[in-house]
Amino acid sequence: MDDKIKNEFGVFAERPQVEKKFYGAKYIFGGLIIFLILVFLPLAPNLGKTIPAPERKLDTPVIQKLAAKDRKCVMPTEWMRANHMQMLVDWRDNVVRSDEKGAPNIREFVTPDGRKFLASLTNTCLDCHSNKAQFCDQCHNYVAVVPNCFGCHLQEGKKLAEVK
Repeated sequence: MDDKIKNEFGVFAERPQVEKKFYGAKYIFGGLIIFLILVFLPLAPNLGKTIPAPERKLDTPVIQKLAAKDRKCVMPTEWMRANHMQMLVDWRDNVVRSDEKGAPNIREFVTPDGRKFLASLTNTCLDCHSNKAQFCDQCHNYVAVVPNCFGCHLQEGKKLAEVK
């Protein structure tokens, strides 16, 4: 009785037995395999390969002239690795895009430990890290980032502003 179809008028006929067949399965699965091969083929030469992290070179002439106790960056190393771009954007916004251009300390950056620096990529960061190819470029290439800062901020010897 379970295999008969019922409705409000009663029992009709036995449920038809339809063969379950997946039409075109060989073409569908063949197409999927070819698609996956074509997608992963360009990736195959690089599977299992790793690129070692770059070694940052901190032996610039400016850093070597500093006393050992003064060889500290604006912020701690781990913080700078994670946040230096946001800090540079904040500096840019405060210096270039602020409505308070006449404020006396608009270009001054004070660290949590009280040291004061000029908020400038050219005059602060690139003074110590003058070896752009070994310091900046290696890391930016490693993480595939192309910052647009260096279009304007690689003018050797040019001082744009000073902290007073």
